[in-house]
Amino acid sequence: MSEETKKTEEQKEATEVKKTTAKAKTTKAKAEKPAKIKEEAAKEVETTTESVEAAKEEAVTEVKATTETEEAVKEEVVEAPKVEVVNPEEFLENFDWHMYEEGIEAVDEENLKAFEAALDGTLGLVNEREVIEGTVIRKTDREAIIDINSKSEGVISLNEFRYNPNLAVGDVVEVLVDKREDSTGQLVLSHKKARVIKAWDRVNNAHETGEVVNGFVKCRTRGGMIVDVFGIEAFLPGSQIDVKPIRDYDQYVEKTMEFKVVKINHEFKNVVVSHKALIEADIEIQKKEIIGKLEKGQVLEGVVKNITSYGVFVDLGGVDGLVHITDLSWSRINHPSEVVELDQTLNVVILDFDDEKTRIQLGLKQLNAHPWEALDDTIKVGDTVKGKVVVLADYGAFIEVAQGVEGLIHVSEMSWSTHLRSAQDFVKVGDEVEAQVLTLDREDRKMSLGIKQLHPDPWNAIAEKYPVGSKHTGTVRNYTNFGVFVELEEGIDGLVYISDLSWTKKIKHPSDFTTVGDKLEVQVLELDVEGRKLNLGHKQTTENPWDAHEEKFAIDSIHEGTVKDKSDKGLIVSFEDGVEAFVPSRFTTKEDGTKLAKGDTDKFKVIEFNKEFRRVVASHTSIFKAQEEKNIKVAQKKAESADKTTLGDLGGDLAALKKKMEGK
Repeated sequence: MSEETKKTEEQKEATEVKKTTAKAKTTKAKAEKPAKIKEEAAKEVETTTESVEAAKEEAVTEVKATTETEEAVKEEVVEAPKVEVVNPEEFLENFDWHMYEEGIEAVDEENLKAFEAALDGTLGLVNEREVIEGTVIRKTDREAIIDINSKSEGVISLNEFRYNPNLAVGDVVEVLVDKREDSTGQLVLSHKKARVIKAWDRVNNAHETGEVVNGFVKCRTRGGMIVDVFGIEAFLPGSQIDVKPIRDYDQYVEKTMEFKVVKINHEFKNVVVSHKALIEADIEIQKKEIIGKLEKGQVLEGVVKNITSYGVFVDLGGVDGLVHITDLSWSRINHPSEVVELDQTLNVVILDFDDEKTRIQLGLKQLNAHPWEALDDTIKVGDTVKGKVVVLADYGAFIEVAQGVEGLIHVSEMSWSTHLRSAQDFVKVGDEVEAQVLTLDREDRKMSLGIKQLHPDPWNAIAEKYPVGSKHTGTVRNYTNFGVFVELEEGIDGLVYISDLSWTKKIKHPSDFTTVGDKLEVQVLELDVEGRKLNLGHKQTTENPWDAHEEKFAIDSIHEGTVKDKSDKGLIVSFEDGVEAFVPSRFTTKEDGTKLAKGDTDKFKVIEFNKEFRRVVASHTSIFKAQEEKNIKVAQKKAESADKTTLGDLGGDLAALKKKMEGK
């Protein structure tokens, strides 16, 4: 018998022994039913079962034996065991139930494990879910054939090797044994699964050691990028791509870059990587060198990193500094983008920094001479200059008379009028205006301007134009609690006190009489040229009706009026010609004893008249009281004529008069 035949027979016998052993192991589990029988059967198995090593040697011996020996062995196996007469109880105790049910003897668990250990490393045996190395022995358009030194090769789709387009025959790759045999007997392998398993070990190791790993940027996602690291999809936040803000994420897609693993979430299988961490390590070294050399007044070159509404951040080579908007240009600007743009390289000067040199204040305009130094030396106070309105405020307007040189026109210098208004009433941003230089301080770099000085002062000729007693028409510009401001012309305002608005009406507030913008007839009452004060009156433009009222509403005169208002103190009664009179409450009782009410119309008697204070006091009760007094006087005269009237008649008349006076 040849050597190859012997080896084949040995392998067959070893396989048969292993199957027999496995079957014995299975039958042993089924035989464990009654506890007592189980113990007895186990003892029997221990007594009758040979060791696995002995079985293996016997198998090898049998292969080498001659055909006659094999026949002898068969006869020996087939030969029935000798039956001995035993006691029934003893027979039941020693009966081999496993042999009876399964047809084979049970194998000891320890012997079975020893046998399996002996088979480890035997050619062609692989474990499922094990990651091993295989060799690419052939490639097709769609698949790669992998040899793992087993009884058959495995087939893996090339899709699992997309990350490695240079895969070639002979390459050694890691694979996972999914199944040793599928339904068709084919070995099932997976490179992708093996790569993921190994990848987690590599990623964890890289995270612990800080190792730099290579990753392939697959695509862009919300807030960052997806990176393939060892076959695992890791997340690269946008803030971790570079030390400066990134505006175009697409430039990194499908590129291989170096990263550091900064975070791992084992529960959710998430990995976060950073490219910025690698850059920061290098920048930190540069940053220390730059910070150590910083000095005020030093000029450095930088790149515009970010633009905000309040200033510009400049990268000085790992150290960021801020150029405030006021330090960008000597001229006023609304936004830094008017002067610089992103990624622009420019020179800046260091203005200041804190003790730790973490906050650096930079300047751009300081690299150029101050515009005030270039201002024309011939400009002096009293000169007329032209400029553009650059800033407006309620208190005035800033005029740029030269590049970076501004002057302030206060609102009081915009008009000769003493009635102050907002600067927006005169100019707006962008207007080109002419103004006169009022003050000029080159050291403090301040300049005040005026517009009204370019026009003649109307107060210079006011005495001739608006003499006392003259009448004019003006415009109501404003009013206060005590009066109304009336503008006669631009720069000439006068005040009409509330008492000079009407001869007859009692006005509580000027808004009850007139409104802003109304035309109003006025008369000049007083004029103060030096103090620029003009006192006007409106009622003086008409005749004083109280001159006529003095005669008409003489004391004891009776007039018909209507109760306009009523209070605890008395009544306000309106008479003709708009005259109003006050009736004290003690004089509001009617002849029948009731009180006058609001809206009642009746007769009233004037008991007081004051022309100066335009005051009229009247009484309703005094009308019938006077008649009563007159009747009493008549009765007294009758009493004195005793010769014409009897005492009884006189008593009756007096009694009747008394009842009438008492209102009975």
